[in-house]
Amino acid sequence: MKPQTVAVVDYGMGNLRSVAQALRAAARTLEAPFEVVVTGSAPVLREADRVVLPGQGAMPDCMAELERSGLLPALQHAAAHKPLFGVCVGMQMLLDHSEEGDTPCLGLIPGQVRRFRLDGQQHPDGSRIKVPQMGWNQVWQGPVGATQPQPHPLWHGIPDGSHYYFVHSFYAQPANPAHGVGRTDYGGPFVSALARDNLFGTQFHPEKSADQGLALYRNFLRWVP
Repeated sequence: MKPQTVAVVDYGMGNLRSVAQALRAAARTLEAPFEVVVTGSAPVLREADRVVLPGQGAMPDCMAELERSGLLPALQHAAAHKPLFGVCVGMQMLLDHSEEGDTPCLGLIPGQVRRFRLDGQQHPDGSRIKVPQMGWNQVWQGPVGATQPQPHPLWHGIPDGSHYYFVHSFYAQPANPAHGVGRTDYGGPFVSALARDNLFGTQFHPEKSADQGLALYRNFLRWVP
């Protein structure tokens, strides 16, 4: 059986090695074969069966490096035709625009990236809520405001309220609340996972989130949108 190719997009920004290692670990638990490649090649990206778009650092730098890399047309082709998973800033890049540096993004999911404005707010224990959010937090399945779990296929087998690892100062605000498929509370509820058609993204880092992160990558590898 020919392995499916999973391309981790290398445009100079992102925790590529950790993402690739986590995907390979997830793939080893599945019967179907997968080949995970970290690539800065547009032809390889265009031919891949699945695509993962990591992102790390400032949004203006990420968008500038993506354009400079020459990978943007191949990424846009992938976004229209195959399963694509955006991680952290890679998820934010799927939206229209970011407040970070007043930066236009990819425009694949309508919405904005907003800065946390939490000055003076406190956790229930009285400690100050710091920005960036850095550490473990719970993710609830479904859009902000949902009262019951609304599981997307990528949440299959993952308990509602599982903990994932976050590092961010900005968050996604999709124009259509239904595109928010995961939510987290940090000074109030925000969207921590996005989905539309063949696109999925998480604000948190699955590759830093132990078993539940691997379970999410495993579901992505099996996902048929």
